[in-house]
Amino acid sequence: MAREIVPSTDGSSVRVGIAVARFNSYVTHRMLELCTERLSALGVDASSVTIVHTPGSVELPLAAKKLAERDAVDAVIVIGAVINGQTAHFEHVASIAADGTARVAEETGKPVIFGVLTTYTTDQAVARIPHAESYADAAVEMVNTYRSLSDL
Repeated sequence: MAREIVPSTDGSSVRVGIAVARFNSYVTHRMLELCTERLSALGVDASSVTIVHTPGSVELPLAAKKLAERDAVDAVIVIGAVINGQTAHFEHVASIAADGTARVAEETGKPVIFGVLTTYTTDQAVARIPHAESYADAAVEMVNTYRSLSDL
């Protein structure tokens, strides 16, 4: 019989680091609020959440790495909003944030949830703010999954 690891969103023993970009703060601030509210609803104690603010999304991977390297952090969530402008800068920033975040997860062996919106318009970014709740779900679920995998 196959052993199945069932997802769990019990956050009662989960410690989360959040790196959030200040650039486009009218989007990222609300995303942070929704994410931390959802973490609380999942049972993550507020004292188990560490929040680091970065200037923009390019700086998120380094902050995420520093958080993930801490024993007191089980998972990291990065929150940012990259909105297309009139130049290719948008593509470079989005790429750096995505690639760097993936690398942090690989290097640290901890879940790192990518919560950087990459949209063409401000309206699209605002419409996606509620997705930030799912970042909390993913972080808690992945910590519990990693713990279950360690028990194999």
